[in-house]
Amino acid sequence: MAGASHRQIFLSRSDVQSKNGEHALGLRPADHLPLRAATRSCGTAGGPVHAAHQRAARAGRPHRRGEGDHVLEVGYGPGGLVRVLAKGPSARICGVDPSPDMRDLAGRRHRADRRVDLRIGAADAIGFGDGVFDRVVSVNNVALWPDLGAGLKEFRRVLRPGGRVVIAWHGGSAPGRIARKLTLPEDKLAMIAAALGEHFADVTRHELTTLTVFTGMSV
Repeated sequence: MAGASHRQIFLSRSDVQSKNGEHALGLRPADHLPLRAATRSCGTAGGPVHAAHQRAARAGRPHRRGEGDHVLEVGYGPGGLVRVLAKGPSARICGVDPSPDMRDLAGRRHRADRRVDLRIGAADAIGFGDGVFDRVVSVNNVALWPDLGAGLKEFRRVLRPGGRVVIAWHGGSAPGRIARKLTLPEDKLAMIAAALGEHFADVTRHELTTLTVFTGMSV
């Protein structure tokens, strides 16, 4: 699948709204949901996605033996996954998010940690240099990207050869009530897998409890 299909926005604002008019979920909280719901969503996703991140890390080729990974999260929101990663051995934890409010919220929690560098940016405009990360991860925001192919091309640009991409979206084997409303149909999930296959090797789909996770390797 190529061309216009990869530029499609999977979900619009109306798609992520609940019946009472409040935005339900997503990792662009300033536009899509109340701050409290955003914090809860990102926090609960952090553990499972960290497990997928670790699985991808074990599968990837080793880099800079004796040093921790350099990790980028695209759409860090209030910083749930950043907090999980900060408890581990990563040498550098970076992030981009389009919301200044989320940058301020997540940044306050990590001001004393020199490994953490959170900036304004987006999937198709990351802003970091070429080949500087071992892992790039995106949680619950791929369906909101305006251009899937452009985002994945940018992921590949900032990854080192052998680096791993991890993309997660609501779903999995036992999604919760809200996540079930946002689970993507199989044709959309197949579109993500196909687009990943155009930019990465060893693309694999994993069904965690509440997340559908895709991984791939930069070559």
